[in-house]
Amino acid sequence: MLTVTGMTKRYAVTVLDDVSLDLRSGEIHALIGANGAGKSTLCKIVAGLVAPTHGFMTLEGRPYHPANKQAAESAGVEIVQQELNQIETLTVAENLFLSRLPHRLGVVNQKQLDTRARDALDRFGLHAIPTKTVMGSLGVGRQQMIEIAAALDRECKVLILDEPTAALSSGETDVLFTWLDRLRSQGVGMIYISHRLEEISRLADRVTVLRDGKYVTSEATSQLTTDRMVELMSGDEHAPTPSIRKVPVHVNPNESDTVALRVEGISRGKRVRQISFSVSKGERLGIAGLVGSGRTELLRCLFGADVAESGSITIGNRRNTTPFRHPREAVAAGLAMVTEDRKQNGLLLPLSIRVNTTLASLQKRFSLAGVIRRSAERTETQQLCESLDTRATGIEQSVGTLSGGNQQKVVVAKWLMRDAEIFFFDEPTRGIDVAARERIYRLFDALAAQGKTLLIVSSDLDELVATTDRIAVMSNGRMVQVFERHEWSKDRIMQAAFSGYVEKERS
Repeated sequence: MLTVTGMTKRYAVTVLDDVSLDLRSGEIHALIGANGAGKSTLCKIVAGLVAPTHGFMTLEGRPYHPANKQAAESAGVEIVQQELNQIETLTVAENLFLSRLPHRLGVVNQKQLDTRARDALDRFGLHAIPTKTVMGSLGVGRQQMIEIAAALDRECKVLILDEPTAALSSGETDVLFTWLDRLRSQGVGMIYISHRLEEISRLADRVTVLRDGKYVTSEATSQLTTDRMVELMSGDEHAPTPSIRKVPVHVNPNESDTVALRVEGISRGKRVRQISFSVSKGERLGIAGLVGSGRTELLRCLFGADVAESGSITIGNRRNTTPFRHPREAVAAGLAMVTEDRKQNGLLLPLSIRVNTTLASLQKRFSLAGVIRRSAERTETQQLCESLDTRATGIEQSVGTLSGGNQQKVVVAKWLMRDAEIFFFDEPTRGIDVAARERIYRLFDALAAQGKTLLIVSSDLDELVATTDRIAVMSNGRMVQVFERHEWSKDRIMQAAFSGYVEKERS
C-alpha cells in the first residue's frame, strides 16, 4: 500500500535519518521508539504536514509526494495526531466536517451538516455528545474521540494514528479497536504509534522500531515480547526493563495525620456536584473515572481555572476556605497543576525550555530588585532538565520543537522549580514512553517522601494502582467511592465508575 524509502528530515539537528518503511493493505503496523525517536515526524511527512529533506514514497505503486495535508487526504491518507488539531470555538459538527462542509452557493446547509455529524458520532458510539456542542467545552478525552471519529468517517487507504488512546478509558479503547479491526478487514493500511506496549502486542501485525531518528528493525509482533521491544527502543540489551509497577512504592510508612487539603461540597454545574474529601501531607490520591465523569473539571475548580459555584477549600490550617477565583491565588497558596492538555494550557510553545521552566518562579527565585538573575536561571533549569532526562539540544531550544513526552517533562519541571506543596497531575504520562513514565513514577515517590501532596487523575487504572495510596472514583459528576489500598480491584473501581450513570438511567 505504502513505501517510504530513505526518509530524512533536518532542522537545526537531524530528527529523521535515512528511515525506510513499508505498509501492507489490511495491516496494522506499529511504530515504536522513545520520545524524540522520530515517529511523529515520519508520520507527519507521510500525511503531508512536513516536507522531507530527502526521501521517496509510493502509494499503491505510484510516486507519492503530498504538498500538504489536503493533498494527502485527496490521495486517501488520513492522520489523527497526538496533539489535538481542532478549532475550539466551533461546534462538534463543524469540526467533524471542517474541510468538507455541505454547502450551496457558499452557504452551509446546517441541517445536512447536523445529520451527517450525528451519523458519524453514532457510528463511533458517541451518542451522548450533541452535534451543536462547542468543542472547547469538552474535555480532552472526548475531543480525541471526535477527532478519531472524523478520520474514520472518511474513505481512506492509509490511516495514521499517533497515540490515539492516550486520553481514552479502557472501554473507549475497546470501541476504537473494534473499529480498527473493521478497517483492517476492509483493506485499510494503518500506522499505529503508542507507548502502551500491551496495545501493540494486542493489535499490531508488525512492529518497526526507531531510535534517535534511525531505523532499527521491523519484525512480526508475534516474535516480540514487550521486554524485547524496550531493549530495541533503548539500545541497551542489558539494561533493566522499565515497567509499570504492580504495587505502589509506599515511601511514607509513618503516614502524616496532618491534612494538607480539605474540600467540602465543591460544585460547578453538572460535572462537579457536591464533592468532599481530604488529603494528608505526603499522600498520593488517585482519581479514576470515565472520560466526561468530571475528573478534569474537579481539578480546574480546585485550582481556580474554573470558579466553583459553592463549597469550600482549606489548605493546611489556613482559615480562608473560599474557593480560588483565579489560578494565581492557587499558586500563591502552594498549589501546582500539570494540565491534561499541555499544548493549550501548560506551555508557551514558541519560547525556550528555560523560559517555560522558570516562568512560575521568576519573582520567587530569580528576581533581584526586579532584574532576572540569568545565570541562576540557566543553572537551575539545566539541573532539572538533567534530572528529568529531557532530550533537547539545550535549554534555549523552543518547546514547540520538542517531542510530546519531552514537552510534558518541561511542564513538570515548571512546578518543581516553583517548589509547590500540593500537586495536581492530570493525565501526567500521556504521550510519554515507558522509560520516561517510570521516571515520572519515581518523581511521585520523591515528592511524597518530601511531604508533598499529590492528586493524580489518570485513565490508566494500572497507573493509579501502581502509584497511589488511595483511589477516589468519579462518576457522572460525583465522587462516588474512595478505595483504600487493601480494598481496591479493577473490577470494583470500574463498577464504581459506571454507578452514577446506571442510577441516572434507572431514575
